[in-house]
Amino acid sequence: MKRHIGFALNILAIALFFPGILLPMFSLDMDLAASLGGSSLGSNIVDKELSIMATIDELWQDQRILVATLILLFSVGIPLIKTTMVCFAYFQTGTKLERIFLSVVSSIGKWSMADVFVVAVFLAILSTNHAETTDSHNFAVFGFKMSLEISTQTLSNVGQGFYYFTGYCVLSLLGTHFAIKGMKQGNFKG
Repeated sequence: MKRHIGFALNILAIALFFPGILLPMFSLDMDLAASLGGSSLGSNIVDKELSIMATIDELWQDQRILVATLILLFSVGIPLIKTTMVCFAYFQTGTKLERIFLSVVSSIGKWSMADVFVVAVFLAILSTNHAETTDSHNFAVFGFKMSLEISTQTLSNVGQGFYYFTGYCVLSLLGTHFAIKGMKQGNFKG
């Protein structure tokens, strides 16, 4: 029964995985405002929504190949390999192949915790929400005293992709746990 639950949870996990990597994980909005002697000027500096795949693409385009490759490997590659192997193992009940697949999944499971790390990084980015800085300067121009105030405000929000990817991480961990427990309880044919 546990292996059936594990298989079902992995199927649900993979259904959440694709929207999780394609939909925006977060949005970032940064505004700049300047005030000089009663006159104000405002501008939007950053207005962006990023998914995991968009982040990988942007890093690749910016020639940050190593970071893009690591995110691709740990957030896309390993999760797909892990889920595929758990699903193949499900159809190899009680065989040596099932044991090999689940053994590999168990050993790469530690690496798949990088999924959770990606979510944690996005949460750290979101901690900048409503971060506001203000800098004031007083100076004199041709004997006139003026005050310059520059402020920035950063707003960040969680996107749909964050919830899908988090759901994927939780269901995948549970599904793998149940699949391995189910294999250990099942009959091994050799």
